[in-house]
Amino acid sequence: MDITPSTEETLHSQLLAQKIHQEIIANNGAIPFSKYMEMALYAPGLGYYAAGRTKLGQRGDFTTAPEISPLFGATITQSLLPAIDELKAKGQPINILEFGAGSGALAESILNTLNSEGVSIDSYNILDLSADLIERQKNRLAGRAEKIQWFTELPQKFTGIILANEVLDAMPIELVTYIDGVWQYKDVCSNKNSDDSITFTFCPGQKVPEELIPNYLQTANLLNGYTTELHPQSQAWIRALGQCLDQGMFLTFDYGFPEREYYHSQRGQGTLIGHYRHHTIQDPFYFPGLCDLTSHVNWTVIAETAIEHGFNFSGYTSQASYLMDAGIGQLLLNMADPRDIKNFMPLSNGIQKLLSEAEMGELFKVLCLTKKMSFSESELPGFRSRPRAL
Repeated sequence: MDITPSTEETLHSQLLAQKIHQEIIANNGAIPFSKYMEMALYAPGLGYYAAGRTKLGQRGDFTTAPEISPLFGATITQSLLPAIDELKAKGQPINILEFGAGSGALAESILNTLNSEGVSIDSYNILDLSADLIERQKNRLAGRAEKIQWFTELPQKFTGIILANEVLDAMPIELVTYIDGVWQYKDVCSNKNSDDSITFTFCPGQKVPEELIPNYLQTANLLNGYTTELHPQSQAWIRALGQCLDQGMFLTFDYGFPEREYYHSQRGQGTLIGHYRHHTIQDPFYFPGLCDLTSHVNWTVIAETAIEHGFNFSGYTSQASYLMDAGIGQLLLNMADPRDIKNFMPLSNGIQKLLSEAEMGELFKVLCLTKKMSFSESELPGFRSRPRAL
């Protein structure tokens, strides 16, 4: 696949680069990497998620689990059903809130599965920052009988189920590096070239306050120049969810590691990567606005932050273990007869991608948090076998 941007795309990227350059000039020649990442992804009309280019699927830059198979959402629904039953028994409304709903594929498959189970809900709500993805979601979900609505901000109080598939990885991070026994930020500087194009480089930032360095890093034996990420925005988001969710469940899927793996001494350049037309891009400054930027999730920090802010830990495991325990195999057999090769094989191939260690099965993890619910660890479908340690 040709990954050379078109002239129009290059001009679009340079417009955003100019905007970032102006931000850098206004801040005395350097900005935190988190600010660069925020603008590259979310600058109005120009950032990766704020512009109209196709992002998902074969014509985009990456493919998420809901696009791979409708059985992903059907399987997730098996975890939601006990929570729905308990909320109904307590006389609570049944609301679902999905963050970053992509093409709407996950919402569609969950709603279809709930309908097939004869389960009604009060509302399905979506909070997304991408105008073009919201348009795709509305087109995909148009005409459904359920009450579907879009939020522009997190509600102050919410009772029900909150879902987030590949949301945490797209939150801006801080890059930090270990130099001569001191942790310091990696900031972003810019240069205006003779042809008026803008390029970006890293430059040394300030010392990182010791209280922001995870305990694991404070005691690790690391080589000079070791570079990794801190996740203050992800932690802030979890704290906001802790204030928002009054009663219910939070279920999130993403790629990442527990802290001991995340900060392993051999992972000396961190986890920050770009995605462009299904290629992995190592340079975070590659065509800003055209290239997706992500970092892996530090699941230990997310879980600890959640527990500190009122959540109960209800399960953590790999995506493969989760899907198998929640019954994806039986759902496949319910949906298609193995003797019907034409219909069965595409579904089977999709499941293989979701479960395979070489694809998404091991790298992707699933975390379940609850509030004012009776579930303890390993009781919900998906988490009853092979729990992982954080």
